[in-house]
Parts: sequence; structure tokens; C-alpha cells
Amino acid sequence: MMKSLIVSSTDQGTWDIHIIKKEIPKPSKNECLVRVKAAALNRRDYWISVGKYPGIKSGVTLGSDACGVVVEGDDKWVGKEVWINPNQNWGENPEFQSGQYTILGTPKDGTLAEYLSVPTDRLKEKPAHLTSVEAAAFPLAALTAYRAVFTKGQVKSGDKVLVTGIGGGVAQFAMAFAKNLGARVSVSSSSDWKLEKAKNSGADFGFNYKHENWLVKASAEAGKFDVIIDSAGGNALNSYLKIIKSGGKIVMYGSTTGKPEHLDAFRLFWSQASILGSTMGNDDEFQRMTEFVARQQIKPTLDKVYKPDQMVEAVKSMKSSDNYGKKVIQFLD
Repeated sequence: MMKSLIVSSTDQGTWDIHIIKKEIPKPSKNECLVRVKAAALNRRDYWISVGKYPGIKSGVTLGSDACGVVVEGDDKWVGKEVWINPNQNWGENPEFQSGQYTILGTPKDGTLAEYLSVPTDRLKEKPAHLTSVEAAAFPLAALTAYRAVFTKGQVKSGDKVLVTGIGGGVAQFAMAFAKNLGARVSVSSSSDWKLEKAKNSGADFGFNYKHENWLVKASAEAGKFDVIIDSAGGNALNSYLKIIKSGGKIVMYGSTTGKPEHLDAFRLFWSQASILGSTMGNDDEFQRMTEFVARQQIKPTLDKVYKPDQMVEAVKSMKSSDNYGKKVIQFLD
């Protein structure tokens, strides 16, 4: 038997999470059994835990990110330390995901358990410079950031890049990737302490978007941006159109503040800017992300490391945005 964090429906028609004992899965053909050493959380796990995510199934193990050791399956993989590509059924077109696309952890069992059986083609060797706890922090967030920075944003050395909402996992990796490409990177947040932490980690400028004159300050200090990488959406989109260079790119991988009330269409077409949607990344991008992280020796920023018995507490803590970096569950030393 193994510990597992599952989501389940309640008698009141709501959802909740519990740690239970489950049978250790048996890998089928073309699968490997991974003993999980560490698993990281994403905000997705919190939304699933409160029933605000499509396709939730009662009894499913949460979690999309993990690092572990292969203990059964393909002899070429047994004994190797790996991280797991959370993509399921991206499809044949690299430009967009298929209609059958899902992410590990809903509707299929995910990584917040002591063991996980996954298709062998989901495995990649862990970059050697990372501990298992550090490695667990990467897959979902780093893949999302990689596609936003490289494929959609096409960031290059010398570009001026703004990464919004610094503190979350995707934002921290987007900042790290852009910096490693030689870009001049600014970040935004509503928290001054997060801005200071980001600057201590390499950001060139930080702007508090709660300040009335932040757009003026950003243009004066950093200059207009070649690329803006954003997860907020909402009315902030029109603000970005004021600070994007002519011909620049606004890459959106989320919309945490909802839909914009209106779009400044005049500023959009006159600037010749592009607004590009981005979600996760295909399998080739996961491979390239793994290689880039290993080559550049990139490490994550961790918010807190939890014990397995604290998994419920860890997920519930994600209701608050008062954190910086990734939350990780450590199953094995």
C-alpha cells in the first residue's frame, strides 16, 4: 500500500482532499513504475481540490510534477532517477494540443503519491545538477514558461522582457529562461517584497502594478518591451499595450483576473503588436526545456518543503498568493 492525496466529492456536492492508502499501481505494457522522491504543487491542484476545474473524478490522485526512481518496467530505465512529462495526449500538431489532451493529476492519477505508473515515453532523466526536491519543481511550470519564452515570445539576447506576477512557478522560470538567453528582464507584482526577491535573483527592474504611475515608471526605467509574458489577463491587457514596443509580443498563458472589459483596438493595431495565447508545451518542447535547464544549470526557487503527512495543508495553503516559489512534498531523502 502507498500514501496518496486524492480529491473526492462530499455529501454536500462540494469537493475536498484526503490522504488515503491506495494499492501500489501495477505498470502495464510500455509503462514504468516510479517511486516518487518528491512532488511539487501547482495552483491547478488547489482549484481541483475545491471543484473549480473541468473533468474532476472522485478518487483521483492529485499532482502533475514529480521526480523519482524507476523501480519496475523497461530495463533501460530501472534504477534511473527521472522527472515526468505531465502532458497526456498532446497530439500530432506541435502548434496546439488535441481535443483529447489532459495533464497528469486529473482525470488520471497524478504524482502526489509514493508510487506512480506512467508511460515510458513520459520519462526524462533528471538533470544531474538538481536534487530530487529541486527537480520536482520544474516539469509543468517550466514547460509552460519554456513555450511562452522560446516558442511564442521568441526571446533573444538583448530583448527587453516583462514577466508579470512574479512569485508563481511559471513566472520564476520565465524570468530565469529569459535571463539565460541574455534578455534584460523586468518583473511586476503587487508585493514589494516579491519584487526585491526577484531583483536579488537577477531581475533588472521591478514594478508594483498597484502604484498609479507604474506604467510611466516602467517606460522611463526599463523602456518599452519587446515581449511581455503574462498570466493575469483582464484589464491589464490594455496597460500592456501602452508599454509594448511597436511589433512586440504579448504572450498570455493564463487569465487569473478574467476577461478584459474592453480592448484598446486602436492601440493594438497601430502598434502592430501581437497577442499570443500559450498553454503548457508539446513533447519536443519538454525535451528542449530539459536540455536547456541542464545546460544552463538552472535551479528553482522553493517556497516551502512539506512532509507527506502535510499534503492537505500544502494544497490548502495555495489559496493564498503570499508565497514566492514552488511548494514541494518530499517523500524520500
